[in-house]
Amino acid sequence: QVQLVESGGGSVQVGGSLRLSCVASGDTVGRYCTGWFRQKPDKEREGVAGIESDGSTSYADSVKGRFAISRDNAKNTVYLQMNSLKSEDTARYYCMTIGDWGQGTQVTVS
Repeated sequence: QVQLVESGGGSVQVGGSLRLSCVASGDTVGRYCTGWFRQKPDKEREGVAGIESDGSTSYADSVKGRFAISRDNAKNTVYLQMNSLKSEDTARYYCMTIGDWGQGTQVTVS
């Protein structure tokens, strides 16, 4: 089982940037695919970005060109750099690996 703790959320203006962090413990996050997901009020959780063990990445169409997922194996941490934020990016953001979820961090864009 992997424990995940997200941080870096907050309130930002449209067009601004935030960097989310997901610190893992209990296993090496670089061994597995890790993804960032988000959930808006009254909506289902949706995938935002993922990074495979080989470092390859994938993104939802809605965030391509604006968000970037990366990983620091030495810190056992996965990041989500979010640029050119839009109001529709407002959501609670979660990271997940091998079926384990963090508690999430709120992002509000206005």
